[in-house]
Amino acid sequence: MKLRYLATVVVLALTTVAAYAQEQHNVGLYFNPAATYVSNSVPDSGPYAFLGQNSTSAVFYGYNLGGYYDFFHAGKLSTGFDMRYADLHSNNALLRDFLVGVRVSGQPFSHPIKPYIQASVGAGTTKAPDSTVHRSKLDYGVFAGVDYGIARHVDFRVIEIGYGSLTTASTSTIAASGPNIPASKLLNFSSGLVFRF
Repeated sequence: MKLRYLATVVVLALTTVAAYAQEQHNVGLYFNPAATYVSNSVPDSGPYAFLGQNSTSAVFYGYNLGGYYDFFHAGKLSTGFDMRYADLHSNNALLRDFLVGVRVSGQPFSHPIKPYIQASVGAGTTKAPDSTVHRSKLDYGVFAGVDYGIARHVDFRVIEIGYGSLTTASTSTIAASGPNIPASKLLNFSSGLVFRF
């Protein structure tokens, strides 16, 4: 199943859950601009170099789309899950991922400030700039951020920072030649609006 279809199903499922949780504000949906710094310690000089030939880093830009559902509350802490889809591009290379994770949030300070942290796992798909071949591999990440309430059903996501790892497309994984390229490190940044239901 292509990731974009899976993302559509996720959004529809979260919208359905939102109908049952309207009074408790347990569901949040977001569609935010995102940037990811992708780095690797070994340059790829072959035709399937994901970061570009002989390059060890690149910044990918795009968006992330997803939502969370907090189903357990204890005092000022809430626990739930987050599902997200990201679509990012750089120099004709493509990075898409779908992640599901456990999320813990709270309001330890004044009411509008809501920090959160989550650990996610899923599938990442990559395509090198000069190739049509897509590779999907296990993807994981840890994310932390701060939401700030600006209206009854709207939060401003001040910042979200994430760190993860993904084995990307490379000459060694597609053509079985060249140096063995280790998993790339992903440093994610995002900000925008969250709509709560």
